[in-house]
Amino acid sequence: MDAAPQPTLDEIESRLVGLVGGRLSRDEVDRWAARWVTQDGLGWDDLSWWALNLLYGIDLPAGEGCGYLHDDDQVRLWLAELRKRRAA
Repeated sequence: MDAAPQPTLDEIESRLVGLVGGRLSRDEVDRWAARWVTQDGLGWDDLSWWALNLLYGIDLPAGEGCGYLHDDDQVRLWLAELRKRRAA
């Protein structure tokens, strides 16, 4: 691991926005999130940890030939929920 600072909630949200907008692939977002979820010694606020864990595993298949475990509509709902929680 390099010495890059852990991502902010803005950066986490940006990955979710990129995924919803089709600018980032599920594989890219999963690998990025995995780096942070699996790194020991980091401190996270509850909302950042919740959102980061949504992204980790975002590329899991629902089954053979069945698409993703979490479909695009669910991902859009997560983004809306993140924004709602941030505004609260």
